Amino acid sequence: MSDSLKISRRKLSDEVFDRLYQQLLEGAYAPGDSLPSERELMESFGVGRPAIREAVQALERLGLVAIHHGQRPKVLTPSADGMLAQIELTAMHLLATEPATLDHLKEARKFFEVGMVARAARKLAPKDLARLEALVAEQRRALNRDIKAFIAADMDFHVAIAESTGNPIFVAVSRAMFEWLARFHTSLIHWKGSEHVTLEEHERILAALKKADEGAAIREMQAHLERARSVYAPS
Repeated sequence: MSDSLKISRRKLSDEVFDRLYQQLLEGAYAPGDSLPSERELMESFGVGRPAIREAVQALERLGLVAIHHGQRPKVLTPSADGMLAQIELTAMHLLATEPATLDHLKEARKFFEVGMVARAARKLAPKDLARLEALVAEQRRALNRDIKAFIAADMDFHVAIAESTGNPIFVAVSRAMFEWLARFHTSLIHWKGSEHVTLEEHERILAALKKADEGAAIREMQAHLERARSVYAPS
């Protein structure tokens, strides 16, 4: 029989992980609860300490539990940010090895942000409008003075539009796309001389949102993102 047809024996830690993960899915432990001690888990599953530790560490890597020295692992509250954090390494590897993926990500960002700004134009709360105005003002102050602060406010402006929807998944996706693209920002030199253009584009987007003009908000966001596509390129 060839090696490819043989059924390999699973590690004990994998079996422990599966059982603990299933218990979490079934609600045996709620967010904030502590898992049983290592000794209790060893007795419950009939395995040694290494298998327990490996399984719990795997849960920690997935953002499902927190491990602190001298304490029992604590179950974490699931979040959209945590969910996307789990695929960050895979995303980085894909972007680094498949050149076309960067273009796909930029296209996805444009599709996503146009949808976000359209929704914001339809229902932007006063507090969200005030937040966007503050970020544009922050960019204006940083113009020609602090490029890092300018870029940070730029990113926060787009995330704030996602935050205005009240949907945590939209916010997490917005942050993740910016973080992934930021890894492929070739140089701050790309921004030299373009800061004022970015600021003007944000001001036009903001003006459209103030008027609740969905069509104008979409057009301004599309133009802004199309120009910004050249900023991100593989290092």
